[in-house]
Amino acid sequence: MKQFFYHFPLSLLILFVGCEQKKTDHQGEANAYMHQTKFEELVARFESPKRAKWQKPDEVMRLLGPLEGKKVMDLGCGSGYFTVRLLAAGASVIAADVNQEFLDYIKKRVEEETESAPEISYRKLPNDSPKLEAAEVDMVLTVNVYHHIENRAAYFTQVKQGLAPEGKLVIVDFFKKETPKGPPYKMRIPAEQVEKELLEAGFKKFEVRKDVLPYQYILIAQ
Repeated sequence: MKQFFYHFPLSLLILFVGCEQKKTDHQGEANAYMHQTKFEELVARFESPKRAKWQKPDEVMRLLGPLEGKKVMDLGCGSGYFTVRLLAAGASVIAADVNQEFLDYIKKRVEEETESAPEISYRKLPNDSPKLEAAEVDMVLTVNVYHHIENRAAYFTQVKQGLAPEGKLVIVDFFKKETPKGPPYKMRIPAEQVEKELLEAGFKKFEVRKDVLPYQYILIAQ
């Protein structure tokens, strides 16, 4: 049996279950699959050095642009794979997840790995909201999470309201095709559909990069 390995917090797999049965069938499968794995094993997968070969975190960070002095929410932060990189780039970070276990893990990780006091806060999210105040952040980054969120137009309407003027939403997710890494094909959402849903949420400007990562697109919305 083919085993899928991709960065996705176990916590966010439970988002919005039951809202639309036709769309939630594959979410149920993902829940069952991920719940077979212990938390420690998930962290080991998310933080595996092998991940860098296809996730290319340095390329993703470079595409985000200068972050010094900016406030960024890492939405669905999981083990903090990008959280620590955002901090290293000089951002003030909100590590956000629905699972307190991941937030506790990141807090301990940051304390152990960071010499100076980083500008980071931890936010446990409800299932249906990013819990952002109006114009609270300059950027929201969400990696390998979008395809698990339901009621996405409503959810990302809230994300948009939490962005400062000229703020950006950056979504990294998997191509709608079979790849060596990533979720099952039927769970994947093409960039074109993401753009359509974000238009409904109120976003107006889009840039889609399909040439940076081997298995994923990067969509930047404003």
